[in-house]
Amino acid sequence: MAKRTVAEQLLEVLLQYGVKRIYGVVGDSLNPLVDAIRRSGGKLEWVHVRNEEAAAFAAAAEAQLTGSLAVCAGSCGPGNTHLVQGLYDAKRSGAPVLAIAAHIPSHQIGSGFFQETHPEQLFAEAADYVELISQPEQMPRIARIAAQQALGAGSVSVLVLPGDIADKPAANPTGRNVPCVTPGTVVPPESAVRALADLVNGAKKVAVFAGAGVRDAHAQVMRLAETVQAPVGHTLRGKEWIQFDNPFDVGMIGLLGYGACYDALHEADLVLLLGTDFPYDAFLPQAHTVQIDRDATRLGRRTPLELGVHGDVAATLDALQRLLRPKRDRRFLDAMLTKHERALTKVVEAYARDVESHVPIHPEYAARVLDEIAADDAVFTVDTGMNNVWAARYLTPNGRRRVIGSFSHGTMANALPHAIGAAFTDRRRQVISLSGDGGLSMLLGELITVGQHDLAVKTVVFNNASLGMVRLEMLVDGLPAYETDHAPVDYAAIARGIGMPSWRVEKPTEVEGVLREALGRPGPALVELVTDPNALSIPSHVTASQVAGFALAAGRTVLDGGVGTMLDLARSNLRNIPRP
Repeated sequence: MAKRTVAEQLLEVLLQYGVKRIYGVVGDSLNPLVDAIRRSGGKLEWVHVRNEEAAAFAAAAEAQLTGSLAVCAGSCGPGNTHLVQGLYDAKRSGAPVLAIAAHIPSHQIGSGFFQETHPEQLFAEAADYVELISQPEQMPRIARIAAQQALGAGSVSVLVLPGDIADKPAANPTGRNVPCVTPGTVVPPESAVRALADLVNGAKKVAVFAGAGVRDAHAQVMRLAETVQAPVGHTLRGKEWIQFDNPFDVGMIGLLGYGACYDALHEADLVLLLGTDFPYDAFLPQAHTVQIDRDATRLGRRTPLELGVHGDVAATLDALQRLLRPKRDRRFLDAMLTKHERALTKVVEAYARDVESHVPIHPEYAARVLDEIAADDAVFTVDTGMNNVWAARYLTPNGRRRVIGSFSHGTMANALPHAIGAAFTDRRRQVISLSGDGGLSMLLGELITVGQHDLAVKTVVFNNASLGMVRLEMLVDGLPAYETDHAPVDYAAIARGIGMPSWRVEKPTEVEGVLREALGRPGPALVELVTDPNALSIPSHVTASQVAGFALAAGRTVLDGGVGTMLDLARSNLRNIPRP
């Protein structure tokens, strides 16, 4: 009987970690691994995608939804380089992903061989652990270290495996292993909790800004807000964990911001940053701030702190609660809630006028309709760009829905491959990809992947034939839009060409009916919504220089002959810019 190979031993380790599938594209250096999967008797599934970048995105979505290890693979050379984008996104999203990077034959390393790269250098920035398996004796230990590193750090590990080494006989028994997959709770020291209590008790006006780190602390944050009469704002990644059942909600800040969050943070005497590493420090107050985070390396790197507390948000707030003195004065909270309601009403009114007759379709209207008819436990995957804005403002969380996106790395084309990973994780759950035409076109081949595997992914394409977010960024910088608008493409026709049910919607009166039909049918489907390219959403807080830049861009566009488009754009957006 033939002795099992290194590739087979690697699969044994992955099975011990609960891995069910590997996403990738087959290639010669991966042949020993792929053949071992073929001979595994269905214990592990190979999920064929069209680009290794999509494989990494899919694994990242699976890892975020399950909290378990997910795996992708790429063949040597170009297969490896394609993985980088998706792995970078996984690392910044805190997704435990293991990538198997096949390598050229071991005796050819360093010779300039066909498709040779240096994977240890290539993946150094996209992963926290990268190691070359150069001899069978390193297994299974190195595989376990890589898997545990990904799980323990909530990050990416890469195993570099030359094809000839993968095909060699295993040198050591695999043995048994009980992986540590449940993270412990970081409890802050009593001195830090008392210092925090002194600051909160001493402040008249307290505001909370919550990120993804409040995932398991919804009840504690609500109790805190009620005790100290604090408005609660959130990041995009924090939205799904804190916005629901939240009578203290004042929206978001940042480029996607809306509501009264900016005012609440800047008018408060004390701001509590809870489980957030919000990168746009220009929107954060630069004083009177406390930060609580389970990752001590993040404390104080966005704004100066009066106090940094190392601890899980829930554990810290539980310890804090008994030391707090309830505040009775609701004037600050009520003022922010009133301002928030007025801001939302203004937005709703602005895009409620002539909705049924407005062609092209208001994307805000379409997003609201989609939110209303989607399942209560739907998984939304969201492309980077203007779709982030529509998701941030119109998708309603409830504690069961999930929203997955490239919210930290900010890469385009993530929505559809993220949806693939989500659909494989649970084929019974509704998965909706909010794709922009720019993002979808980047990895358009993954529509074939969805069809090939009969995944019930509903791809909703907001097609404005424009890179809308880039267009807006140019305008606020005082530049006329250039190379952001392109000839329209019929994505519904493309989907039909690969055998996928699809609809192209140009009239707002048809939006709800088509979406209901698409979401209600089994299997994959694509709905293309032809939306208004001039719907460029303005943040809740803009500076005088941004307003001036927008006006300057308008002037330059008129001089360049683009009068009609810029006038339409101005009518659609300038009336909604708040005064700085």
